[in-house]
Amino acid sequence: MSDAAQPTAAEVRAAAEAVKTALDRHLAAVERRSGEDDPAVYEAFNELAAAAEEYDELLYDRYDEVTPFEIPGTEDALPPYQGPAEANALSVLIRRDYAVVEPQRLLAQAQRVADLDAEGEGAGPADTVHGALGVLFGEFEPDEIASRHKEFGLEEGDSTLWVTAADAPADPGEWLDAPFDQADPHRVVCRFDVSAVFDDELDDDALDGVDADVDIDPDLVVPLDEVEDIEDADEPDDVEGEVDAADRGAGR
Repeated sequence: MSDAAQPTAAEVRAAAEAVKTALDRHLAAVERRSGEDDPAVYEAFNELAAAAEEYDELLYDRYDEVTPFEIPGTEDALPPYQGPAEANALSVLIRRDYAVVEPQRLLAQAQRVADLDAEGEGAGPADTVHGALGVLFGEFEPDEIASRHKEFGLEEGDSTLWVTAADAPADPGEWLDAPFDQADPHRVVCRFDVSAVFDDELDDDALDGVDADVDIDPDLVVPLDEVEDIEDADEPDDVEGEVDAADRGAGR
């Protein structure tokens, strides 16, 4: 950055004063807040975050220094709740992502369901991945598929659950064509997210300082009565046999 484009010392000082003012306003809003989701606190927080970010940028541009503060971003955060204090109805919005990692297992499970239903109305064709998904999701509840996804050849991705407040239950069939279009973030009572991003962050922290050469299979389950046999095995082949047996047991 050229000298002409750099902020002046006065501009940096003014940004610092703006942070001080924003701090005072945020503290005052917190002291006067009327509840956990007071919009005044939310607004004061955003103002403080913006002022701190501006000061940090000017400080770096002028003096090549940074602040020790890290204020979490608010772009992806939910806005303050503005729904009814006592909700008369609720909507639960759920999204779960899966990857089809074992198509043959998926097809086999769907065919099993189709065969069991062959004497009744039938579960439909299960000879394609598309048809197999229709069979399985038509037979099992989404929660059961989530808990047994490995049996169906699926791998979990991200998932999210939003509980939103409503003034009254929706009319039958009103939202079926576009179930998520009317979701109002201001009416979200609570939200629960599951993502591999969070797992990666935890894994990085947990493995800090741990020998990276250690190879541990998290899905391997060794029965307690086989542990002593593994420890006492003299030959490598004996160890492999015991671990293979344990691995087969874990897959049941």
